[in-house]
Amino acid sequence: MSVLKLDECRERIRKELDDVVNFWLKYSHDTEHGGFFTCIGRDGTVYDELKYVWLQGRQVWMYCRLYRTMERFHKPEILEAAKTGGEFLRRFARVSGGGSSSSSSSSGGQWKCAFCLTRDGKAVKIQRTIFSECFYVMAMDELSRVTGDKDMQLEAEQMMEQLVYWVRVDGSGLGRPRLPGDVPANSMAVPMMLLCLVQQLTEGRGPEVAQRYRELGSWCVQQILQHIQRDGTAILENVSLDAAELPGCQGRQQNPGHALEAGWFLLQYSAEWGDKELQKTAIDKFVELPYRCGWDKEHGGLFYFLDVDGHCPTQLEWNMKLWWPHCEALIAFLMAYSQTKKPELLDRFSQVYKYTFSHFPDAQSGEWFGYLTQDGKVALDFKGGPFKGFFHVPRCLYMCERILDDLLASEN
Repeated sequence: MSVLKLDECRERIRKELDDVVNFWLKYSHDTEHGGFFTCIGRDGTVYDELKYVWLQGRQVWMYCRLYRTMERFHKPEILEAAKTGGEFLRRFARVSGGGSSSSSSSSGGQWKCAFCLTRDGKAVKIQRTIFSECFYVMAMDELSRVTGDKDMQLEAEQMMEQLVYWVRVDGSGLGRPRLPGDVPANSMAVPMMLLCLVQQLTEGRGPEVAQRYRELGSWCVQQILQHIQRDGTAILENVSLDAAELPGCQGRQQNPGHALEAGWFLLQYSAEWGDKELQKTAIDKFVELPYRCGWDKEHGGLFYFLDVDGHCPTQLEWNMKLWWPHCEALIAFLMAYSQTKKPELLDRFSQVYKYTFSHFPDAQSGEWFGYLTQDGKVALDFKGGPFKGFFHVPRCLYMCERILDDLLASEN
């Protein structure tokens, strides 16, 4: 891909980001109760008023990141939306009880966040995972950066301590009963998300803060690397606690989009600490390998799930083409190219770019479709739901635009 085409690519991405931001500014804000609607149809109609905490936190984070780092989004309406979204989270997301009777925040319970809320903030459901809390941390930390509110930063750090305790010391506060047939597993999503939070909490805060989280970051990296299995020929989503392959469907599961996302997390970490060996592993095993395994050679695009032995994955939507794996692939290949300048990585980016921008953006109503059939037809035409919100698409466009800015500046 030539410099001229990179410039054209950047302009397309820049326009898409503007359009996506405008779509969510127009349709997602609840001006009566605060927070954001995320179940939004193709034309912007809200079809369900439930508010999902993952997506509330992600939208606060995304607005703040755009406001703080891109001049054209440094607008009062974006800051106000982030602040009101953050206030909704602080008032309603945290619920009492999580399986622990202790009142100490280091042993679980009081910091548990709901998974979804009613429009006016009543808790509907709690998941026995860490992810609602993770996106609460991201939202509070990023919001503290644009408002200067130190209490929000402290909340983020305290919640982070709670997460680390659940993951590394005692997970009983998550409310999961220990059943005799359940085999403990290392799910890649957990160390990935904690590494993301380490990068969030340390960004731009100096060597003292970076050092405070150094051990945790290193632990997350090692946990992620355990998912390289089958003598380096596969990234498996779940492994045992001692890094062995698990039996059955759970052990054979591959998630190409997740592996690619882990890849660019590892690339960021390797760049921060100057770890060239980790950079090579990230590119070879978490960027190139899941692309080779996950790309549909007949129809194009990335499969959602795969079984490493070729059996039908337990998720029956395995062969659909979803928006978010393609977003992660765009970031991963462009970041890998920016760090190495290897032309084959730019070729991969170009291939993913062509598929993505010819299938997912909705030229008629704005934003992106999220769910395609295997052959690339729109299966579901809504723009937001319980899992698709204002996050993967704008984060991808934002990061790719910034990387392309740097690449083009260096070429000139």
